[in-house]
Amino acid sequence: MQRDVSSRIELSVTETADLVFAIAVSAHYVPEAETLTATLDGVPVDAVELRDAYGTRLHRVRSEPGRLIVEYSARVAGAGQADGASEVDLLVSGRPSRYAESDALAPTANAEFSGIPSPADVLAAVSSWVGTQLSYVPGSSLPTDGAVRTLLARQGVCRDYAHVCVALLRALGIPARLVAVYAPGLEPMDFHAVAEAWIDDAWRVVDATTLAPRSTLVRIATGRDAADTAFLTVVSGRADLVGVEVTAVADALPDDDVTELVSIA
Repeated sequence: MQRDVSSRIELSVTETADLVFAIAVSAHYVPEAETLTATLDGVPVDAVELRDAYGTRLHRVRSEPGRLIVEYSARVAGAGQADGASEVDLLVSGRPSRYAESDALAPTANAEFSGIPSPADVLAAVSSWVGTQLSYVPGSSLPTDGAVRTLLARQGVCRDYAHVCVALLRALGIPARLVAVYAPGLEPMDFHAVAEAWIDDAWRVVDATTLAPRSTLVRIATGRDAADTAFLTVVSGRADLVGVEVTAVADALPDDDVTELVSIA
């Protein structure tokens, strides 16, 4: 399967800023073609690549005040190299985190999903439950909202759905984490967030929004929750977001059977 992805982020930098972008495809892929450029008022600036323990490729830009534009494009063919997990990875993915408060949601998880026989069945039940309990409402949540607040509000966007899934799965003893992806077929097009759970010795994708076929997803960033996977982090200084454009197309958009276990690279 061939997928073409791109993004363009425009910022107004008002104070000298240290910025980190997570917009490149993960190191699990070897793109057939790829470009990343950063310009400040039309003049090229350096974007230094860093990699984290999950294979996320971060690009750090130190920018003076002005109009900063960061553009990325890549062509990805094939499945890429699937991710494994060490004992430490599984321990970290089982703990509560800032946006996935599995300790607070443990009573809810036990009340709703106790007695389900296998981890795969738990995964399907959690995905279905979150998809029916929440309404997808763009702009309904704050960047600081976590799983608990989302569940109380009963609405959110993709990252909120993913956080609730991650928190419930962790509360049930299943390691889970958040993944930022390019998502062919997503409407409206944007960066997308899904959950992954460690089932049958592999990371399995959970997308309770069901807005894009899971098999077409292209991994960007992986982490405990949105704190680790944001497309932009302002480390210092000030930069205001002016606009974001994202595209992701695939040469085929297969049907997605939500009962099947699906893994991505």
